[in-house]
Amino acid sequence: MGWVRVRSPPVMQSKLLCLSLLYLLTTLPLALYVSFSDPDSASRCLFFLPFRSSAPAAAALFEYPRDYGEHKHALPATRALCSEPAVFSDYKTVLEEINSLCSNLSASPSETPALRYQNGRSDSFAGNLSTDDRRSFFNHTDRAVEIPCGFFKEFPPREVGDFFGLVRIFIEEKFLVAYRLAMEKCNGVVVASAILNDHDKIRQPKGLGSETLRTACFFMFVDDATYSVLASHNILAGERREAGTVGVWRVARLGGDGGEHQLPYGNPAMNGVIVKHLLHRLFPNARFSVWVDAKMQLTVDPLLLVHSLVVGKGAEMAISKHPFNLHTMEEAIATARWRKWGDVESIRAQMETYCRNGLQPWSPSKLPYPSDVPDTAIIIRRHGLASDLFSCLLFNELEAFNPRDQLAFAYVRDQMNPKVSMNMFDVEVFEHIAIEYRHNLKRGNGGAVGKQGITRMASSGDITGSSCERYLLKMWGEPTE
Repeated sequence: MGWVRVRSPPVMQSKLLCLSLLYLLTTLPLALYVSFSDPDSASRCLFFLPFRSSAPAAAALFEYPRDYGEHKHALPATRALCSEPAVFSDYKTVLEEINSLCSNLSASPSETPALRYQNGRSDSFAGNLSTDDRRSFFNHTDRAVEIPCGFFKEFPPREVGDFFGLVRIFIEEKFLVAYRLAMEKCNGVVVASAILNDHDKIRQPKGLGSETLRTACFFMFVDDATYSVLASHNILAGERREAGTVGVWRVARLGGDGGEHQLPYGNPAMNGVIVKHLLHRLFPNARFSVWVDAKMQLTVDPLLLVHSLVVGKGAEMAISKHPFNLHTMEEAIATARWRKWGDVESIRAQMETYCRNGLQPWSPSKLPYPSDVPDTAIIIRRHGLASDLFSCLLFNELEAFNPRDQLAFAYVRDQMNPKVSMNMFDVEVFEHIAIEYRHNLKRGNGGAVGKQGITRMASSGDITGSSCERYLLKMWGEPTE
């Protein structure tokens, strides 16, 4: 009796083909579901009412060379539904209301009491204050008290371009004055960003209304490293290589050549948070500001953002909730785990300091603040006493420890007085008002990336004797007695 040899069909002998068929059969139903489901699901986080009466221009704001920023890619937005979507009024209505608010504030500055700032010179940009000194300004009940808020060292913007490399003091002083005047003349809405150490690409916002460029100021701060890359791509080239704009952005070059124009910090991230958190000092007459991390590209007009997320909510500040973390300690652990800041021991010391001085995990008692951890890539502010005070106090913490502003956020917010009214909106809204791109990473620069060690989960026994013991036990839901 002979054996019958049965062979599988040739089509089934290819492992790659089998895997491809399996992938197709698995993903096809999902693709069909997405295709035939509600086509407007991706826009459920944003509602434009009643309509956009002033459509944005179709022409591109700026044409970049093809080789500029070629390795920087967008991150996908995965969330489509919102529990609290953002509602945007008609563009013309928004424009009129924003202009009215800015003109009324300019006409009666006495109605918006301003902070008084300490002046002088120090070896440190923010004065190198002790913990007790920094905390002494948290309770600001006496308006005559001057607040330390940076600028104890110079932070000068310079004109982009130096006439083919000829550095002349009188030219730089002329441009310095011109830029400071331009920043002081910005008395409405300022949209600002910064690129330090060529860490990102200059991206043009989308969806701008026809009058936005005449209503808002757009400033991009760059250092010498970023400027040299922009110049190498001829992005800044004008008749005399002194063009100061790239699309909507007016480019302000920050001095870093040593001597008089040395930047305050050796770490680019620390120089960046000067612009990020002290916009009210750089633009003293601006009434509203929109900070946009350079990794973000706005897809909604900034005037609509100011009106919907700040003015419409009666808030002084709008910022997104973090997509994953609720408690400050969760963010600290993630920062150490992923080496977002290289000095892990300094993060431990920072958290110990905060726990000793009253930091608590988030709980419903902190409402209306819905979270202790924000995503600070986009910050929308109404400049005034409370929001300016918060920015100053937060910046002082950043100089004391590190530029990871999420770690000091709740510590300052919860203990300062007067309280700042804050709209912490859903991360789903955040993902639909801007596109996030990957950084142009440079390993080993600024202490942000380091060799990853072995990490294990902590237990209750690991924290005995720590200042943060009660914090962690409450965060984990364990007994504190």
